[in-house]
Amino acid sequence: MNHLLKLQDLSAEEIVRILDLADQLKYEKKHGIEHPYLKGKAVGLIFQKSSTRTRVSFETGVHQLGGQALFLSSNDLQIGRGEPVQDTARVLSRYLDGIMIRTYEQKEVEDLAEYGSIPIINGLTDYCHPCQVLADLMTIREKFGKFEGLKMAYIGDGNNMANSLIVGGLKMGMDVACASPKGHQPDPAVLEFAKEFPGKFTLTEDPKEAVKDADVVFTDTWASMGMEAEKEERMKLFQGYQVNDELLELAKSPVMIQHCLPAYRGQEITEKVFEEHADENL
Repeated sequence: MNHLLKLQDLSAEEIVRILDLADQLKYEKKHGIEHPYLKGKAVGLIFQKSSTRTRVSFETGVHQLGGQALFLSSNDLQIGRGEPVQDTARVLSRYLDGIMIRTYEQKEVEDLAEYGSIPIINGLTDYCHPCQVLADLMTIREKFGKFEGLKMAYIGDGNNMANSLIVGGLKMGMDVACASPKGHQPDPAVLEFAKEFPGKFTLTEDPKEAVKDADVVFTDTWASMGMEAEKEERMKLFQGYQVNDELLELAKSPVMIQHCLPAYRGQEITEKVFEEHADENL
């Protein structure tokens, strides 16, 4: 039984196999070829954090694969009222064939995998966002046809997206640079992981250094879900970390811009840059 809990758990070969399968399914969908791999299967979608893209993509994906998706809000589950994760995992394993969970703590995802008996997919935690970054890697490969020789730059908060992008980019052979202000840099476990790739990773507080000669530039909101109380402070702290035309003059041309959305135009990215690259994000 395979879980998708974080990208550190996957080998480079496993990531490539996932991307190859995604390419195949995309081709089949485009050409009207059915692929009912989940026929007769039920997948629970647990949302303790709300979402637009995660919910729609998982519900649609499960449907296209011939299965049934069950949206499970934390407001509707006993886990939202304090039931231990292990009890939820054991009960849901008797009814479902798989679970996707979008939540806060990484430990909650790991506990579901430990105590359940069905595959668990991490739809987002405060630590990482593996499904999003697999989709980003798929998009990068579609555009460039490769990973080797490319440079990825991430500008902004060293959050779950930064953590997963660093891991995914390095595993795929890319050079990765991350620019974040002190105190808001990626998770120490991810920085320790990056040491396994000497000469391939740069951590800096200077966005210009990070974006220099980059083929792909990523950013994300400065105040992620659950950080609303810090928003005003973060707006001041992250001034200078905006992805704009001036910064992108240092990147390669044409440069690819990626944002996991939702995007706050005028903050982490300008309206002009976002709209010029909207097809790469939506």
